[in-house]
Amino acid sequence: MKAILCDTYGPIAGLDWRDVPEPRPAEHEIVLAAQAIGVNYPDGLLVQGLYQARPELPFVPGMEAAGRVESVGSKVSRFRPGDRVVVQLSHGAYAEKVLAPEAAAMALPDAVSFETACALVCGYGTSHHALKQRAALQPGETLLVLGAAGATGIAAIEIGRIMGARVIAVASSEEKRALTLAKGADAAIGYEDLRGDIKRLTDGQGVDVAFDPVGGDAFETVARAMAWNGRLLVVGFASGTIPKLAVNLALVKGFACVGVFWGAFTQKEPDVFARNMAELMGWAVTGDVAPEISERARLQDAADVLTRMHARQTLGKIVLVP
Repeated sequence: MKAILCDTYGPIAGLDWRDVPEPRPAEHEIVLAAQAIGVNYPDGLLVQGLYQARPELPFVPGMEAAGRVESVGSKVSRFRPGDRVVVQLSHGAYAEKVLAPEAAAMALPDAVSFETACALVCGYGTSHHALKQRAALQPGETLLVLGAAGATGIAAIEIGRIMGARVIAVASSEEKRALTLAKGADAAIGYEDLRGDIKRLTDGQGVDVAFDPVGGDAFETVARAMAWNGRLLVVGFASGTIPKLAVNLALVKGFACVGVFWGAFTQKEPDVFARNMAELMGWAVTGDVAPEISERARLQDAADVLTRMHARQTLGKIVLVP
């Protein structure tokens, strides 16, 4: 079979598309024939050696895949060949056939497509955990979403709307801002006068919850625009710059800076993660969330897709199709 391989930590362009042995499941493992594979920003960090984890080389990147079960280990009890599933992994998904522990697989309702399932795992999973467990977002609060036209940003808009918040989307172009409004944001602004626009849209009160997967200069601006008892969610650093917090701002403005590490959450709180995914799947079935699948690319083009994503040249969710 074919897969994308990372042989050395370095530029994304160094990823290789080549033949690898077909996986064989151990007792508690399954193999699925991938129909859709999600592309996520951390995948690019992982292959560059810039992520929190560093898998042993060589490795196959990719955190999520959906498809039909092809084979199961002798002690697998929840699945059988032909079942529709989506799997959540630390890496290993950029392949025509994906090996996964049974515990990492979730049954996929017929009403949820393989592409949608991939979007629900990392992108929507991160935003859901951030807003529900980390921020405890309340109805009537104001939610500011940075990087709002990306996969996690769109997810935060839709989930924030479901949770009853007023959502202000921040995106870098008219095209991106139009998308965020179409996905349910109450207002969409750019980065040029971020502090002034926040002040104008909140009558000077600031935002209750800020969802920040961008970092960089925008983080400091948002820190100065937080409301009393606000929660500033540190989700990621798509700008390429890890900002520093002037902690006196948290003191005088009475807000909390809250870290969001979804990957660790799935491992440390698997029962909560399972309930979150069940809720997301339910919302997908009813249409309350509708991930924006902006592109379906060939699996062999994964390096190009990741490069464009890291250059902030993509919208919504991109899936790879073997």
